[in-house]
Amino acid sequence: MVSMPKSPFYAKGLRFSCSRCSSCCRHEPGYVFLSREDLHTLSRALNLSAASFTDAYCRWVPAEGGMYRLSLREKRSFDCVLWEEGGCSVYGARPLQCRSFPFWPANLASAAAWESERSRCPGVGAGAPHPRAEIEAYLAAQRGNPPLTREGDPW
Repeated sequence: MVSMPKSPFYAKGLRFSCSRCSSCCRHEPGYVFLSREDLHTLSRALNLSAASFTDAYCRWVPAEGGMYRLSLREKRSFDCVLWEEGGCSVYGARPLQCRSFPFWPANLASAAAWESERSRCPGVGAGAPHPRAEIEAYLAAQRGNPPLTREGDPW
């Protein structure tokens, strides 16, 4: 007998509504990894070349295997470098990692992982349900737009 794959816990959708509280953008250290598409979108939004944007707003973060990933910088307060009083200064052009939150693989690994996000984000569990197809489209977009990487010391 062949066993059928179990449906993911989010098969009937998940409720999420961004309250624009900025808790995912501020006060704690973290990384916002940029894909090639993200870099070009952000560069255009700020009318900069990709190299100028990278120099002004990014850092290379050590990753596995001697690689480095491109991430947005943080301010001393741990706020995202693109966060200004009132919110994200590039909200319409924000990176896929930001647009797809909280629909990240780690948060979708289990119902318990999803529920643990409630304590960090008031939008999790609120608003209209996002259907399974939308959630899986975010996951596919994340797989299709990996972070930019470099080998060796980027400096």
